Amino acid sequence: MKVLVKVQSIHFDADKKLLTFIQKRMDKLTQFYDKIEGAEVFLKLQKTSSDENKIAEIKLNIPGNDLFAKKQSKTFEEAVDSVSEALLKQIKKHKEKK
Repeated sequence: MKVLVKVQSIHFDADKKLLTFIQKRMDKLTQFYDKIEGAEVFLKLQKTSSDENKIAEIKLNIPGNDLFAKKQSKTFEEAVDSVSEALLKQIKKHKEKK
């Protein structure tokens, strides 16, 4: 199943490779929960001396409420990976409640 993903990259332009990577990660989440309506992804570059200056925030739209996670890392791929792991945990908790 394909998730409708909106990506906003702030202060830079995300390349096609990164956008494809994000889409694949979001589509993978549907294996665990098939009611995902969409995802809003925000990619930010933080002005800092640290290597870990890439921030990924993802809001996952699901019926009833939205799930949200934010991670900071050295690369956007790493950050998106961490966020999708965090969202997966939230999805599992959400399913247990139902």
